[in-house]
Amino acid sequence: MKLVIVSAGLSVPSSTRLLGDRLAAVAAPAATAPEPAPADVTVIELRDLAVEIAHTFTNGFPAPALADAFAEVAAADGLIVVTPVFSASYSGLFKSFFDALSVTDEDALTGKPVLIAATGGTGRHSLVLDHALRPLFAHLKAVVVPTGVYAASEDWGAEGLDARIGRAGTELAALMAGLSGPATVRRPPRRDTFEEVTPFEQRLAALSVPGPSPAP
Repeated sequence: MKLVIVSAGLSVPSSTRLLGDRLAAVAAPAATAPEPAPADVTVIELRDLAVEIAHTFTNGFPAPALADAFAEVAAADGLIVVTPVFSASYSGLFKSFFDALSVTDEDALTGKPVLIAATGGTGRHSLVLDHALRPLFAHLKAVVVPTGVYAASEDWGAEGLDARIGRAGTELAALMAGLSGPATVRRPPRRDTFEEVTPFEQRLAALSVPGPSPAP
C-alpha cells in the first residue's frame, strides 16, 4: 500500500507540509489495519521541482526528477494534496504541477482517492476546499475524500483541527483499502396499483383565491 503526499509549501519548516504529515499519520496505519505495518509514505515537495515544472511547459516533457514524481503519483494507492492559499485559491505552483501531470498522463488520477487540504493565514479562505480544490480534482477524475481539511493560523493547537484530521485521514484510508461500498439508495415503497391522478386544472382551481363579491 502506497500513500503519497504532494506539498506545495514554500517555507522550511512549512505548515503546509506539517498538515500533510499529520494527515498521513492517520491514514497510513488505518489503510493497512489490522496489519501492523502502515502504508509506505512518500513526500513530494513541489518547491524542489519548481524549475522543472516550468520547463515542462516549454520543453514538452518532464525532466528526470519531475518524471519520477509523476511516477510516484501514478503508482500511489492514495494521495494527500496540500497547498497554501494565495489570492483565495490554490498556489500557482500547485496548479502547475497537476497541469503538467495531466499533460503527461491525462489518466494518472482517474479513480484515485485524493484527500484535499489547504493552509492559510485566516479562516475566511476555508471555502478554497470546495470552490477550487474539489472541482480541480473532480475534473482530473479523482475520487475526492468527502472531508477536506483547512488549517488557518489560529487552528494550530485549537480544538477541532485534530478531529477534522482524524475524520479525513480515516475516510482516505477506507477508500485506499477498498472498504467504501456503494451508497445505499432509498427507494419509495412499491405500489402495485396507480392512484387516480387529479388533473392539473382541477388542482389549480382548488388553489385559486376567490375574487370580491359583486356589488348589489
